[in-house]
Amino acid sequence: MAHSALGVCSWSLQVSNIPDLVRLSTEVGAEVVQVGIGDPTHGAWDEGEDFVEALQASGLELSGTMIGFPGEDYTSPATIRESGGFGDPALRTERLGIFRYAVDKTAELGLQCLCSHAGFIPEADGPERSSFLDCISEAAQYAADKGVLFTMETGQETASLLRRTLDELKMSSLRVNFDPANMILYDMGNPIEAIEILGADIAHVHAKDANPPQESGQWGEEVPLGEGSVGMAAFVEALDKAGYCGPLVVEREVGDQQERVAAIKQGISVLKSLA
Repeated sequence: MAHSALGVCSWSLQVSNIPDLVRLSTEVGAEVVQVGIGDPTHGAWDEGEDFVEALQASGLELSGTMIGFPGEDYTSPATIRESGGFGDPALRTERLGIFRYAVDKTAELGLQCLCSHAGFIPEADGPERSSFLDCISEAAQYAADKGVLFTMETGQETASLLRRTLDELKMSSLRVNFDPANMILYDMGNPIEAIEILGADIAHVHAKDANPPQESGQWGEEVPLGEGSVGMAAFVEALDKAGYCGPLVVEREVGDQQERVAAIKQGISVLKSLA
């Protein structure tokens, strides 16, 4: 396995201050941390605007950052389709402002990868897709100007649609945060095949596992790493074949803190066993 490090997402640990982030990331055996910049989904920091300085003083090795947006509703796939990312034209100006803030903080931290869900990408050619891509292009250009990559998280679209979008925009600052479980949770295709399609554009990876939805329009079930439908050995092998050598960052979004810590420890252990 050619990854650079094994890590954890800060929001998966359900912490609100940097000392607790240091303590729990050490407890689970994480070598790196992907840190939430501060939003309702990924958590705000007790340190407020001093969180950058606190992170820099913490000694933590960081793999990148993550930003979500106020008002995103993950109750069901239908609600996040309506409320997620840059999908709603009426919210784009506000959310571009939040995104720029996240880019600035990512640059202050000396990091390259900023991850976010872009929203459900319109498939059909026409005004809706054109205006959506204009927004993504504006976000990616701002990131480029700051030396940051906008890594769009997988799951809310098929890999072929994301591939088409990347090819159409042709922006070197627009890349992929690959989450295999999201492909399954959203019922958007086989994650192993998706790696083959997205290949060299994968700049960051969430290690997460899931089982598919029982009914159309419902969520699949997130499960501990190694217990779901991703197939972690095949997943790691596909990443190696695609030339990915960055970190594998365990994300866990269900359960209380104690359950999450146990599941993250298990996940890191599973990944170590595949080395």
